[in-house]
Amino acid sequence: MSRESIAQVLKKPFAIFTVLLLLKGYLAWAVTFGDWLPWRVLITELPFIWLVFSLIEWCASKRKLMAYTIVNIILTGIFFAVIMYFKYYGVIVTYHALAQVNQVTEVKSSVFSLMDPYYLLVFADIIVLIVLLLKSRKVKEWRISIKRKTKKGVVSVVFILCLVVCLFNIWPNRASMNEIKKAQQMGILNYEAFTILSQKKEPLVPLKNINQAAIDKLKGIKVPEHPKFFGNAKGKNLIIIQLESFQNFLINLKIDGKEITPNMNKLANEQLYFSNFNQQVGQGNTSDAEFVVNTSFYVPPDGAATQKYVDKKLPSLPRLLGENGYNTLTLHTNQVHFWNRGELYSSLGFQHYYDQSFFGEEDMVFFGASDEVLYAKSAEKLQALDREDKPFYAQIISMSAHHPFTIPANKYKMELPERYQGTFVGDYIRAQNYADYALGLFIDDLKQKGLWDDSLIVIYGDHMGLPIYSLDHDDKALMKEIYGHEYSYTDMLNIPLIIAGSGVSHEQIREEVGGQTDIMPTVANLLGISMKDHIHFGQDLLNQTYNLLPERYYLPSGSFLNDNAMFMSGSGYEDGTQYPLSGRDSIGKGTTKSEYDRALKLLKLSDSYVNQQPLK
Repeated sequence: MSRESIAQVLKKPFAIFTVLLLLKGYLAWAVTFGDWLPWRVLITELPFIWLVFSLIEWCASKRKLMAYTIVNIILTGIFFAVIMYFKYYGVIVTYHALAQVNQVTEVKSSVFSLMDPYYLLVFADIIVLIVLLLKSRKVKEWRISIKRKTKKGVVSVVFILCLVVCLFNIWPNRASMNEIKKAQQMGILNYEAFTILSQKKEPLVPLKNINQAAIDKLKGIKVPEHPKFFGNAKGKNLIIIQLESFQNFLINLKIDGKEITPNMNKLANEQLYFSNFNQQVGQGNTSDAEFVVNTSFYVPPDGAATQKYVDKKLPSLPRLLGENGYNTLTLHTNQVHFWNRGELYSSLGFQHYYDQSFFGEEDMVFFGASDEVLYAKSAEKLQALDREDKPFYAQIISMSAHHPFTIPANKYKMELPERYQGTFVGDYIRAQNYADYALGLFIDDLKQKGLWDDSLIVIYGDHMGLPIYSLDHDDKALMKEIYGHEYSYTDMLNIPLIIAGSGVSHEQIREEVGGQTDIMPTVANLLGISMKDHIHFGQDLLNQTYNLLPERYYLPSGSFLNDNAMFMSGSGYEDGTQYPLSGRDSIGKGTTKSEYDRALKLLKLSDSYVNQQPLK
């Protein structure tokens, strides 16, 4: 081929857009898979790109450049979404995430904080091309010159070859459990197409086959006939406080001799503190934590619980307590429509909810009134309820320490050391220091109002605040300084659980492994309410020593924790990886294939049970 012929080929949009999209594919692979120059991009992304381009060459003539530009925009959007989603969730985005688009404007500061400026370069060519098409005469002439259709025989050969290669990339890897490995083996674009085209629904387990004995057997536990601590807090109010993004490493943490969370530290040292407790949220984060804690069910396999399950009348803690004479309410300073909470609360059976319309917009932090306002107004509401002749259950959702943790300067309650200034980890620590300060005010208020002694108080973190995938080099160095080792997946999932108040064992650190599904059965036992006839996937942490915790998000499918280690799936169990639990140096006895299989069965039972609940 002559130099002139090569020049003509390189001027064609087929070649130009191939180069542009390959560069964007390399960026997505670098961020997602940690590989800057992977040869697999050429054999996975390129065939898909050419497959689509062949269709353009086949069909388009007059508007060929427009077709290429539209495809470029779409595929660029996919690569960009993959990058941004991975930076927060650590998983590969799919079309299911489109249901979250309406939430993005609410958390735009969080989205922007994850973005390295060079990510925006993926859109540079689109802007340049549009400007040139409007301004440049030569580009307009070029657009006219490329209208000729390519020979259909050549296009057909390219299309068939690319289709074969795409199928070769997809078919052998379709059964892989780990979505990240699956996307790497298939290619990002092939994986996205596969998730759309393979919407096979798993058959539901019939309700008659779902019973508590079967669940307990899968979990490997035996429920005692006479559980310890049953009814120790009988007749007490229940106050559950959900702390935004609060991770367990903050407990008893000192930086340069200064306590970060003195109020939580005091509770952990004087009350019942579970140090090996873990998040079990999904795509809905905070709202998923509300769902899991109030139902003892697992989150759905895709989407948030507030998107997938809120058409159901769900068996729940509010309903259980309501049947036992409790007033039930939930309090959150944001608008109730955020994450579809209004529907969630009616599905859970809360009798009342209080949102921004109750708390107002004074002293705003991010998208709601500050934690100080939340706690002050909540205490007043609870005091009024306490005057009635029946106990109450109140779930209080804190929010001021929300990602990206850049709280207003007037909320600073500590001075950060120089090395923490301007870092993501530093902002996080300062925000949690403020959240702890506000919690301390609430505790004092409850004691002054006589509510503390009349209540069972449960405090836990809703989900992680520092995803590994979001941290830069400086942040990881700070986390290593805090932990004394490299920040790990098990550290990331580890959140605290504290149970306080009269009727529980004080000054006790419990090392049993637990998760958010365990809160409901543990609380029910303390309140003296039987869950024998209430299907639940958690367990009473005060009466069990072994636990099996399936994890569904932030880790690949098939991942779980037991008392020894965390397992992260590969294509299946055999090529998976095991990690020591947070605070431990080794995996001990590790995990087993039986536990892997049982964890997957537990998830399927939960999905089947929830999906067969009656409509509201």
